[in-house]
Amino acid sequence: MAGKKVLPVRQWSCLAAMPEDSPDQPVSTTAQTFASLDTLAFANGKPVLAATLKQEFGDFRVEEQLSFKFTEKGEHAYLWVEKTDRSTVDVAKKLSEVTGVHGSEIGYSGMKDRRAQTRQWFSIKLPAGREEELAACESESLRIVETHRNSRKLKIGSHRSNHFRILLRDCEGSRDDFEQRLAKINSLGVPNYFGSQRFGRDLSNLKQVQAWMSAELDEAPAPMPKQRFKRGMLFSAARSYLFNQLLSRRLELGNWNAYVPGDVLNLDGTGRSFVLKEQDEWDAILQQRLEDFDIHITGPLPGEIDSKDKYVSYGKAADIEDAVCKEFNTLLVGLRHFGLQAARRPLRFRPIDLTWEWLQSEQSEGSSDLLLDFSLGKGAYATSLLRELCVTRECFGKTAK
Repeated sequence: MAGKKVLPVRQWSCLAAMPEDSPDQPVSTTAQTFASLDTLAFANGKPVLAATLKQEFGDFRVEEQLSFKFTEKGEHAYLWVEKTDRSTVDVAKKLSEVTGVHGSEIGYSGMKDRRAQTRQWFSIKLPAGREEELAACESESLRIVETHRNSRKLKIGSHRSNHFRILLRDCEGSRDDFEQRLAKINSLGVPNYFGSQRFGRDLSNLKQVQAWMSAELDEAPAPMPKQRFKRGMLFSAARSYLFNQLLSRRLELGNWNAYVPGDVLNLDGTGRSFVLKEQDEWDAILQQRLEDFDIHITGPLPGEIDSKDKYVSYGKAADIEDAVCKEFNTLLVGLRHFGLQAARRPLRFRPIDLTWEWLQSEQSEGSSDLLLDFSLGKGAYATSLLRELCVTRECFGKTAK
């Protein structure tokens, strides 16, 4: 890879910087066996309850809520788009195709489920007066609900939350058991796993990035994906997998929601973090803040650690993270080799305003459907919440046109 120094694979710590003068300790870069998401630990034991998910696209509805107000003037048109069985990238391509605006001038805050009915915001750098052209984008599967003007392009992560309405059909198990698990989810929170969307069908994204990084680190560079989006998707899969494995390990150890000396803590709903100094002690005030979901334990999104980064785990917490990362050393070293910056992510989330309602099933006499209504902060996956509730059988409806 031009412009990058190729480094041999070494058993580097997940946390410590890679010293330039350390001796080479080659590690095999043969194909890694990745565990399926089914093997990740649960907060309240693996559920025996079951239900059908996404029998119809309208059974899974998402509405994106932005974190700012529009200026109502400027060179960017903001579109609140309702889409059915269409990916976020597909909609962005359609906007570019109809208007002739380059894809780099089209923005969105996050990827939304394809096999669902979703409303999300897009921005497009389009002069005022050309909005009428956007009507050509609309179809049975895509509708523009609102338009606004704004001075800046919509960037990834600009939304505040997502609101979900999810219908679980033909629920198997007692209502009491469903409601007990929902009550635990509401009070104790949910492991903040990345959802299966990150990893591709049959973990194909992980297999691709493993092969690519292995070849690069063995000084036999494989062709880098040409598309920036594709490269980002593969990097994201690698970091997300390592985070999920660490979170699962903390669940197994029983401390995913309990402070371990050296943990990095996150202030709820923000990107701000802090660590206790080694001489400071965990006290009753911090414990209460943790129990109140005012602060959260975090896990690593591995990459190169900035020497100025003040929020790096140490001690027992670092030992746990290091042990997990070393199991996937090629991914760890590869992320650093390609310049990915390390970050942190909360190990848990709690749904906002979770409510539920039982409905008589229209499909099976005597069975019940369960309608869930809740919001999640950005970065949290509804599928991770559902995973703690029941086993879901996905049954997609007809493909929209």
